[in-house]
Amino acid sequence: MNPETSPGVPMERLERLLLRDVGRAIHEFGLIEDGDRILVAVSGGKDSYTLLVLLRALQRRAPVRFDLLALHLDQGHPGYDGKPLARWLADEGFDHKIIHEDTYSIVTDKIPEGKTYCSLCSRLRRGILYKAAAELRCNKIALGHHRDDALETLLLNLFFGGKLAAMPARLVSDDGAHVVIRPLIYCGEDTIAEFAAGHRFPILPCNLCGSQSEAQRKQMKALITRLDSENPSSHVRQSMLAALQNVNLSHLLDRDEAAARAQATAPDGPRLLQIRR
Repeated sequence: MNPETSPGVPMERLERLLLRDVGRAIHEFGLIEDGDRILVAVSGGKDSYTLLVLLRALQRRAPVRFDLLALHLDQGHPGYDGKPLARWLADEGFDHKIIHEDTYSIVTDKIPEGKTYCSLCSRLRRGILYKAAAELRCNKIALGHHRDDALETLLLNLFFGGKLAAMPARLVSDDGAHVVIRPLIYCGEDTIAEFAAGHRFPILPCNLCGSQSEAQRKQMKALITRLDSENPSSHVRQSMLAALQNVNLSHLLDRDEAAARAQATAPDGPRLLQIRR
């Protein structure tokens, strides 16, 4: 636990800490620009509520002008009740829209019982968000992924995906039509959780993946938590985050990087050793 965010820290201080990290991410990665119309994906979880509240706080004091549109997607999960979220958005005065798409039936039909739904569910949701952003004339989509999400994704890709990749703060879609931003990328989950609890956001449970207790992401979260608790002076999470910004391709087995270096040292083309088998 970060001593800056230990239980009992005033809400004003929590907000300042989070806004500091959000402001740093926006500045370093150019996440928000003058005239942006940002679609904020609000799932009903603590992260997206926090993102929306922080972006409005920044909107009121930022030197640039940008608009926010909160979008909630009803995916047809069993027992879903989005009324508390809808009431909260209305009571707080957010410009918002709620759309309904039955991704639940698709996911449960395509993924065998007992397997993790997250990957397919995420792809379907992303496609819906892209379409909605275009229809609502939003040039950017803000997601509530935070530091711990990025670190867990890094380990998932390393252990199970065979690649070194995490979550970028700014991502342009393959066709160049959409820009996804993650303003919370430097924010710790524990700080967000305390902030959300203090605000008493009406959290909507995810009954689709929440029942899958053996999901690999939860294993990665537990691993990082254990390493952090066993090595308190090492600040494991901060070290991992720093590693994502300190990439040394020449010390990895990246073939494109190796080929580029060979070409640079042999302008007429590298002479490669061919081994006969």
